[in-house]
Amino acid sequence: MVYLDNAATTQVCPEAARAALAAMTDGFGNPSSTHVPGRAARQALLSARQTVAASMGARPEEVYFTSGGSEGDNWALEGACALMRHKGRHIVSGLTEHDAVRRTLDRLQSQGWEVTRLSPGPDGAVSADAVAAALRPDTALVSLMLVNNETGAVTDIPAVARAIRAAKCPALLHTDAIQGYMKVPFTVKALGADVVTVSGHKIHAPKGVGAQYVRAGVRLPPMVLGGGQEAGFRSGTENMPGILALAAAVEAYRADKDAPGRMAALRQYAVDAVTAALPEAVILGGGAPHILCLSLPGYRSEVLLNYLDGLGICVSKGSACKKGGRSHVLEAMGLPAKVIDGAIRISFGRFSTRADAEALCQGLVKACGALRKSL
Repeated sequence: MVYLDNAATTQVCPEAARAALAAMTDGFGNPSSTHVPGRAARQALLSARQTVAASMGARPEEVYFTSGGSEGDNWALEGACALMRHKGRHIVSGLTEHDAVRRTLDRLQSQGWEVTRLSPGPDGAVSADAVAAALRPDTALVSLMLVNNETGAVTDIPAVARAIRAAKCPALLHTDAIQGYMKVPFTVKALGADVVTVSGHKIHAPKGVGAQYVRAGVRLPPMVLGGGQEAGFRSGTENMPGILALAAAVEAYRADKDAPGRMAALRQYAVDAVTAALPEAVILGGGAPHILCLSLPGYRSEVLLNYLDGLGICVSKGSACKKGGRSHVLEAMGLPAKVIDGAIRISFGRFSTRADAEALCQGLVKACGALRKSL
């Protein structure tokens, strides 16, 4: 199998799998318990928080563990609006956001919030100038993703933060950094964001665990109430297998310093090989090292995917969370229907190889040759 759908999910790395197994067997204590196993679990939790915080350049007390990206995005938007409702009821976001943001914005609109959704530029990213033009004195929140999950377009979040400050706008800044985490290295200070959402299963940790950076002094109301875990921000007995696996995956990623460069080289190889063999191919978006969105106008992406799947090559049509229908991301970019309908997403991970990229290119050439007869 050639697996090139790492933007949807990644293979759990051995380090993370071992950490999760150890937490479920030898180190199964509850961090809230005061006996020896509980104290050991609490120390492990502290160490994991320090590891994840260090990966973002944050302080440990600014990082909270969640169930993943969707919960983090929901908490960021709902919490920020609850916190900032006395400052204004206007939100600025983009038309290309993940559904975890888009649908939360829909709900906030139904509750009386006004949402300005900005169009992306030709590169697929929302510009800081567009944000600056949309800001108002009553803007309470700006939420834009760092890396688009379908096109790999990178938004200049630091420039957005500067635009908010230059306008003397009170808005909080949230960024969904799920696709950028560990692939487009950042520190929260450099980003200038107040809230940053990341997820484990995009970096070779298991599904069901993520982390949220919340800048010190920003008191987001909790979404989950209960026993007061995570400093009262996210109650519920901590998912220790997931959390320790996340920390192990982070450490493995940080140790593999060449990973983003390897992924970028594989992406460029695929671009060069596909466009040389199939001149009709159109490259869409780009910027992140691991995501390649390309279109073969005149072909149907579903048919291409099925053909590649039959060859044992796994890619996707777009976001794995969106089933059916045209990509709202590519529609927002104003692309022709033929380009949208022929688009596929290829995404590399730490374990992707040159052989994988070669198999993909050969598979696409074979698919187009076989399918061309039916056009």
